[in-house]
Amino acid sequence: MRALLLVNPKATSTHRRTRDVLIRALGATMDLTVEETAYRGHATALAGTAHAKGFDAVAVLGGDGTINETVNGLLDGQPGVDASGRPALVVIPGGSANVFARALGLPNNAVEATGAVLEALREGRRRTIGLGQAIWHDEVSGPDGGAGAGSDHTRSRYFTFCAGLGYDAEVVRAVEGLRSAGLRAMPALYVNTAVRHFFVTDRTRPALRLRRPNRPDEDGIFMAIVSNTAPWTYAGARPINPTPWAGFDTGLDLLGLRKLNLPTVLGFVRQIIGERSALPRGKRLVQLHDEDEFTLLATRPVAFQLDGDYLGEHEWVVFRAIPDALQVLV
Repeated sequence: MRALLLVNPKATSTHRRTRDVLIRALGATMDLTVEETAYRGHATALAGTAHAKGFDAVAVLGGDGTINETVNGLLDGQPGVDASGRPALVVIPGGSANVFARALGLPNNAVEATGAVLEALREGRRRTIGLGQAIWHDEVSGPDGGAGAGSDHTRSRYFTFCAGLGYDAEVVRAVEGLRSAGLRAMPALYVNTAVRHFFVTDRTRPALRLRRPNRPDEDGIFMAIVSNTAPWTYAGARPINPTPWAGFDTGLDLLGLRKLNLPTVLGFVRQIIGERSALPRGKRLVQLHDEDEFTLLATRPVAFQLDGDYLGEHEWVVFRAIPDALQVLV
């Protein structure tokens, strides 16, 4: 098997010596070409040429951001091709949360995950998974054909585990700012930022409205979590599970909050921490499961994140489920 290994040298939880050991282990079992990512979007560009260069698989040693870039490169590099025609994805967690790798059942340790991947390679184990897709516009326009719709300003990006508009995306934005100042992306950083940001965010004017085909709109939503799998994220070893029924083999799930006061949020948080299979309950929740497509619209620009990557403020985002999009060695 010919494989391209994309290494993020700035990955949070690995260092040079560990990366060298893992590269040697992988190189002993496959024809391996190694590339280090040098800038944002570099993994997308490299993965986009993998099929044309004859690679059977693309491996990633990095965090969720690098994996997301790689996935987008694989799909954009072969538009219209099904999963069996694309290079397979190999995931080796090297970030702080590693949500996608853990959702696949891989150990949250680069060395142990490499062992699991090599075992899957020996046994020929592959899993075909679905992805989510988000479509938005960089300028103010309507999703149903308003000014600028369909122009070059329309953006599309795939996601592996989650997206969000509102409060959670505001927290991601704040954490990115702290990381650029030199702080490490540890669980405590996210928790502390979320707590601090709760008291400064707008908790009086809900901006979001949910639109689905042939259904009445649902408005008055403060924040919306869109999930392609469960859990949504982790706080250290603890899974955070607002959409426990989400999975790689189903459509997209959504959870929205219609109230953002302290009692509602604390009650919600208590329900979503841990390995839960029951849906959160509450009158202030908006919930969807196994949806093919829906749109979130906003009365003002709202923060938007995708797989933990902040993507600016937008007034509408269309979400679509893309079934059987990618093969993963796992």
